[in-house]
Amino acid sequence: MFARSLRPVAARFLGTRTIAGGAGFKIPDVKNEPMLDYKAGSAERAALQAALAKMKTEVVEIPCIVGGKEVYTGDIVEQVMPTDHGHVLAKIHMADKATVDMGVASAMAAKDKWESMPFVDRAAIFLKAADLIATKYRAPLMASVMLGSGKNPWQAEIDAAAELIDFLRFNVKFAEEIYAGQPPENSFGIWNRVQYRPLEGFVFALSPFNFCAIGGNLPSSAALMGNTVVWKPSTTVVHENWLTYKILEEAGLPGGVINFLPGSGRLIGAGTIDNPDFGGLHFTGSTNTFNTLWKQIAGNLDMYKSYPRVVGETGGKNFHFIHKSIGDSEETFENAVNNTIRGAFEYNGQKCSACSRLYVPASLWPRFKQRLQEEIAQIKVGQPDDFETFVTAVIDQSAYNTITSAIAEAAASDECEIVAGGTYDDSKGFFIDPTVIATTDPYYATMKNELFGPVLTTYVYPDEEYEETLAICDATSEYALTGALFARDREAQMIGEKALERASGNFYINDKSTGAVVGQQPFGGARASGTNDKAGSGLNLIRWVSARAVKENFIPLSGWRYPHMTKD
Repeated sequence: MFARSLRPVAARFLGTRTIAGGAGFKIPDVKNEPMLDYKAGSAERAALQAALAKMKTEVVEIPCIVGGKEVYTGDIVEQVMPTDHGHVLAKIHMADKATVDMGVASAMAAKDKWESMPFVDRAAIFLKAADLIATKYRAPLMASVMLGSGKNPWQAEIDAAAELIDFLRFNVKFAEEIYAGQPPENSFGIWNRVQYRPLEGFVFALSPFNFCAIGGNLPSSAALMGNTVVWKPSTTVVHENWLTYKILEEAGLPGGVINFLPGSGRLIGAGTIDNPDFGGLHFTGSTNTFNTLWKQIAGNLDMYKSYPRVVGETGGKNFHFIHKSIGDSEETFENAVNNTIRGAFEYNGQKCSACSRLYVPASLWPRFKQRLQEEIAQIKVGQPDDFETFVTAVIDQSAYNTITSAIAEAAASDECEIVAGGTYDDSKGFFIDPTVIATTDPYYATMKNELFGPVLTTYVYPDEEYEETLAICDATSEYALTGALFARDREAQMIGEKALERASGNFYINDKSTGAVVGQQPFGGARASGTNDKAGSGLNLIRWVSARAVKENFIPLSGWRYPHMTKD
């Protein structure tokens, strides 16, 4: 009887204290998922086109999922295509208060069994999910991202295939390394060890519209470490997140480990953060929303069992800084132009890391401006399933209104000139042409404030004021997410890298500000850009465990006196 009563406790301890519950297993080798090209005539292109055609004929009804069971609340919101806002992709049942309460209760009910599962078994679920995405579900998930969030095929491949797969696989590798981290010293007769326990309580994951991979990573990274989760996806892209959840379910994720709750952020936030069992927040979204949630958490500190973990990646006002030395070579000059176009306009400027401010020396500006104008004139703006499209539509009417208002204000300002683009149309989709603003004021609004769209603002600085302008770049924005420096001169690189040390959490030299790869460039920023807990690395996963040091003594103590107390 006594042995039976200890069994759940022993299982929970063994399941979290070692790599594989004491079995010594080793996970498969992990490498970045190879990118597919989707060239004309390729098998992957044909599969994607078939998935797009099929998805366009369907309107999916998406429920909440609590404890592995579907919940249809009847409070329905439609998800439409941003490139064709008359086309409905899904009808989504929004969570009500009762459903949120059920989701929290389900997470807590599943907690003991899930954290008792040995790591090797938890890991297998996420590794299988990665393989399912790489094969069976690659085309359907990409089609959902293309139609639902407006990504072209390459951007969808980066996101819904490669990055999501990489998160799932590399997180297992990082978790294995964390669990293997044990004290290096043991005194004679002593065994020291560290147990990496899940948090005491559940994790609330709040994901954004712009990356399917982030939507999958926020709940799954916490769950991998033994936590149970309430996940609120962005209402604008529920379809792709629902597919991600269903893939995890097919891979063997038990009901209740991740509870899928589309709905009002205010309602779900209140139902989770105002609960005594709230253990942590995993967030990607706006700085204002994150600040509001953090204040809400701070106001509840007296009710929680432990101090909650608060992890957030928020806004950005990312820069490309050009040094005059790139003009000494046609190759390095064109590299800066091409990377700026990609960094500013891929996925319609709706990346947290998108280049939205540009610093160019006066001696290079006429030539740089001309090349931007020439290349932007060749960018095709259109539907995501047109494989020649580079830019599609921004996510919704609210985003469209905010971005176009900023363009109109710049066009009317004496301090600004529209040097490319500046046109837009929302009659069918929320289309904004790639736009470049040149300003004489380095602190102009679109140099300082986040603007999540295809708009790049340029400040032209005197060549001899390189270091002074670096200081302006560092001080202009409240954000510090990503930035890039383009220079051939090594001393200029060194000066710029040092001057901009605090201006970004991800810094690129002669490369664009976007495109961090899991396992290569851990992603995150500081200042108003978040807590810099670096998604795509073990630094993030360590936030979802609470360590316990265990000391076991093998040699009985023969007396209580210390050596200095003995008589000669």
